[in-house]
Amino acid sequence: MSHYQAPVRDIQFVIHELLNSETHYQSLSNCEQPGQELIDDILVNGAKFAEQVVAPLNQSGDEEGCRFEGGDVQTPAGFKQAFAQYAEAGWLGLSLPEQYGGQNLPGSCAMMMGEMTGSANHAWSMYGGLSQAPVTCLLTAGSEEQKNTYLPHLISGRWGGTMCLTEAHCGSDVGLIRTKAKSNDDGSYSLSGTKIFISGGEHDLTENIIHAVLARVEGAPSGTKGISLFIVPKFHSDENGNLTERNAVHCGSIEKKMGLKGSATCVMNFDGATGYLVGEENSGLEVMFKIMNSARIGTALQGVSMGENSFQGALNYARERTQMRALTGPANPDGEADPIIEHPDVRRMLLTQKALNEGSRALIYWLAQLVDQSKYGNEENARAADDLLSLLTPIAKAFCTEVGVEVTNLGIQVLGGHGYIRDNGQEQIARDARIATLYEGTTGIQALDLLGRKVMGSQGTLLRNFTKRIHKFCEAAGNNEAMKPFIEPLRTLNKQWGELTMAIGSKAMSDPNEVGAASVDYTMFSGYVALAYMWAQMAQLAQQKIAEGVEAPEFYQAKLATAEFYFQRLLPRADSHSKAAEASGKAMMALSQDAFAFL
Repeated sequence: MSHYQAPVRDIQFVIHELLNSETHYQSLSNCEQPGQELIDDILVNGAKFAEQVVAPLNQSGDEEGCRFEGGDVQTPAGFKQAFAQYAEAGWLGLSLPEQYGGQNLPGSCAMMMGEMTGSANHAWSMYGGLSQAPVTCLLTAGSEEQKNTYLPHLISGRWGGTMCLTEAHCGSDVGLIRTKAKSNDDGSYSLSGTKIFISGGEHDLTENIIHAVLARVEGAPSGTKGISLFIVPKFHSDENGNLTERNAVHCGSIEKKMGLKGSATCVMNFDGATGYLVGEENSGLEVMFKIMNSARIGTALQGVSMGENSFQGALNYARERTQMRALTGPANPDGEADPIIEHPDVRRMLLTQKALNEGSRALIYWLAQLVDQSKYGNEENARAADDLLSLLTPIAKAFCTEVGVEVTNLGIQVLGGHGYIRDNGQEQIARDARIATLYEGTTGIQALDLLGRKVMGSQGTLLRNFTKRIHKFCEAAGNNEAMKPFIEPLRTLNKQWGELTMAIGSKAMSDPNEVGAASVDYTMFSGYVALAYMWAQMAQLAQQKIAEGVEAPEFYQAKLATAEFYFQRLLPRADSHSKAAEASGKAMMALSQDAFAFL
């Protein structure tokens, strides 16, 4: 099995050279402004932790899985100790307020650690990630008393956290939730209902678990307007944080899943559990959406994390595995066969992995900087960042997770039959990656959000904000002869994006189903264009570095070659998605339910 190594050099290229992080951080206020040295310290030490502590537990955690006995969940061997080290080192609080025990760094600083731990051990990383849910809820709308009661323990890692939205009958349609909240005389509420698919709902990593729960107060309006948000602790505590009596919330079972077997996915029963309202009654979704948007970017990052791990294993195998001779003659004349990396089709697969991984990484790290600007930038920058995030978040979540699944499947394919064998790790990565297209809103949900709410709902304004940005880049770089292979197709697709949007909108005026029929292909088209924009910038930067005669130019030469591969071999996919999105949706809706199969 291949051993994960954090892609430190590529992350440094993205944050320091492409995104100019030091200048970015200097533009922020009300947070720490880290310099390059501190950022690199975080990156290097985070890499060591991911590689040496977390990664060795990945395969064993998958094989052992979580055990459920009598309402308790035991995580795989080593998970608890690794989480304790993670918490003690302060990783949980990187981007959280100093007054509650955090380090007050911008959120993009935590993105690096999120990628590396996610690659090293996706299942283990889920526990720390979900702890951020109640933290974000409380920081957004909690009272001072609530913040002081819960945040120090959540940020220190003494307590864990969850986000409890989904119920068996409604999935993503949270307006249909049935969990009830009854007001008590002391200002608390009694919650009754069942939530499913709750990651980390029960485990042995922390002494307490704080649940962020959506429920409907008695007499509240129906639908999304009547949803409130509550904090429900597993154990109550006194004013010093010492645990007292157990609350009436229990794990009923854990799911038997395709992947992420080391992450406990729980059915949680609230049997009159005491909860505390966060914010105002009936305003729960407003608070929860702040979590969901950041969670969607984090889920997009999981596509990169899984893809990076798969690529590394495939690349190492392709360098070592010998089979047949290269078409141009022996590349390894002293051996019986050549390494399979010499075969064009294996290189096609590896370069597809590399191009999609690195392009997605650049996009997501840029979105992380936009989140920084939204939170800590001046009013003008914050507004512009919010508009870009509104458009690009559903694109990133859908596209980066879908291509992440493609990349992990290619990892299996490079290894051939050995990729299908558990010992080599590739099949686990593919199983673990598959969930990312589903939770935090499926690809179809993201696509409807993008095309229906963000693009059509803004009358194209949010889209134009981004296409104008691409247009300006193309105009500025258009006179550079070396950039024409990148600029000309990007300019064409940028124009096509607006035309495609108008064509779908025109059809939707007479048939609303046209939006739903076109949405996923439209989103994938958007994703390929967004990555083309990132790759064009990386190509330009690589050309500049090579022209300057930088020492060790090999990294930049590889970056430029990968950009060329993306534009020549992957970007043409955008045209097929455009054609499919523009096609009539009538054939999609023509069959009656009974006509789908005749058995």
